[in-house]
Amino acid sequence: MPAPALYLHLPGTAAEALEFYQGVFGGETSAATYAEFARTDGPGSAIAHGMLRGAVDLNVSDAGEADEPFAARGLMVALLGAADPTTLRTWFAELAEGGEVLDPLQRRAWGASDGQVRDRFGVRWLIGYEHGTDPSAEATAQREE
Repeated sequence: MPAPALYLHLPGTAAEALEFYQGVFGGETSAATYAEFARTDGPGSAIAHGMLRGAVDLNVSDAGEADEPFAARGLMVALLGAADPTTLRTWFAELAEGGEVLDPLQRRAWGASDGQVRDRFGVRWLIGYEHGTDPSAEATAQREE
């Protein structure tokens, strides 16, 4: 079974969001307009359905007449361990551009690193990773035994 994917109804910014998220996460995008779907519940040139497929899958559309534009409280998208630490740090920094760092990405008392950022489209992301064992420290400990 595939993992759930985020689907955002945006207030006329779906094309911008697809470009932004592709820039952050990479992957392939596709989009179809209301006119291409023969829909009349939104402007013909607006995005009726857009997709990003890659390291992170998500969907976007420009909110139609009956759709509420995306807004969230008490919700965040977790990307805990979803990629290597360098990639996760890069994603965090790029999601913060034009957005807001809510909790800096930092090492925690329990040994892992995480942080939270709200991107320019209002999506709150929790990004983090576990730290691996330092091979040089492990080798030193074995020699001392």
